[in-house]
Amino acid sequence: MKQLDNKIIFLTGGTEGIGYECAKAYAREGAKLIIAATGQEHLDSVMAEFGQDHLGVFCDISNGKQVQHAVQAALHRYGRIDAIHNNAGIASPSKTLDETTDEEWNRLFDVNLKGIYHTVKYGVEALKRTEGCILNTSSLVGEIGQELHAAYSATKGGINALTKSMALDYSKFNVRVNAVSPAGVWTATLRKWMNEQPSSSYMNEYLNAIHPLGYCPEGDVIADACVFLLSDKARFITGCILPVSGGAELGYRTVLPLIAETEEVKG
Repeated sequence: MKQLDNKIIFLTGGTEGIGYECAKAYAREGAKLIIAATGQEHLDSVMAEFGQDHLGVFCDISNGKQVQHAVQAALHRYGRIDAIHNNAGIASPSKTLDETTDEEWNRLFDVNLKGIYHTVKYGVEALKRTEGCILNTSSLVGEIGQELHAAYSATKGGINALTKSMALDYSKFNVRVNAVSPAGVWTATLRKWMNEQPSSSYMNEYLNAIHPLGYCPEGDVIADACVFLLSDKARFITGCILPVSGGAELGYRTVLPLIAETEEVKG
């Protein structure tokens, strides 16, 4: 039996990066998807790939009315929602706090945190009926911080706290709430972040070196963990911030010699 057989999953930001890998994994494991995303042309292309069993809805998660419409469309189509995966997010700009503009700050918080507020506000009653679950895509930077990424790190720290608080609030309805916490993952967002760094030329080697397992992964490793957290195999797990990080958070490590060693091997 497939791990997500016949589950109805509302997934935000499912057309690229980690979200796209999750969408493929969820469909492969038997789920039907509602993919809420911006970029209509890209959304149409992805939905053509997934087929008519799944639903694509144009939705800016920072806009409450659009999220409400997307949830209503999901319920109209499938009659229920078993899981909400809050994956959509933005990472720019790469700046110190004092260099971050009001507009940049507001946009980061509107998408990364208020987006979760909107999906839960409009979707939690459906989850109560199915005793479903919520999954949030966080980041290791929400726990350990990150240089030149203050506002983004703050949103991910907020997601971690929000995950734990929601887990307590909704446990009485048998609704589980967890988060997945990657370190580096090869996505378009990560590559944009790389180009914003002062020393972008060695970022490939740096991103491999910070993971003790030796490499920066693709999004499929995150998707596999997400499948587990949404499945019945995780039925007694709630309030968990699951690191899928290759050990990047473990101890003090001297990364520059590792990068130099990598360069010597390449040379």
